[in-house]
Amino acid sequence: MKQPVTELDARFSEQSAVATDWEETRRALERAEMFWISTVRADGRPHVTPLVAVWLEDAIYFATGPGEQKAVNLRANKNVTLTTGCSEWERGLDVVVEGEAVQVTDNSVLEHLAETWATKWDGRWHYDVHDGGFRHGGGSGEILVFSVKPVKVLSFTKGTFGQTRHRF
Repeated sequence: MKQPVTELDARFSEQSAVATDWEETRRALERAEMFWISTVRADGRPHVTPLVAVWLEDAIYFATGPGEQKAVNLRANKNVTLTTGCSEWERGLDVVVEGEAVQVTDNSVLEHLAETWATKWDGRWHYDVHDGGFRHGGGSGEILVFSVKPVKVLSFTKGTFGQTRHRF
């Protein structure tokens, strides 16, 4: 992945704030245990739901059943926003990722992702690769896998409040 153009947005930052570098933002994405995904329903209403995801090789990956609302929404509009962070006011880093969700069907990529999920979650999220998607370990039911390569990432620091924009 090419390095993003990173800049502090002074309009939404304290005078003493400094831009959050991309490496710190990327590490926050790698460590995040919970994300919130925002998609858009066919009638234009937003849909937001929590999910687990993994950051791997410059993209966020998530999984969903084909009948879940986010999957239904993605059939018509692939644009998504994923957010993660800390709900405390004075500390932490909140991160917002904007991009397009693209379904992953390559079995070699899926195998690597299944290993990544199992490692990150100490085996609690175990997937088997089957027919261009996932199945829960030993279970049934198709699970779709999506990749989101960031177009824009916003980092919000707390304590000394600052908003950093990373554009790709």
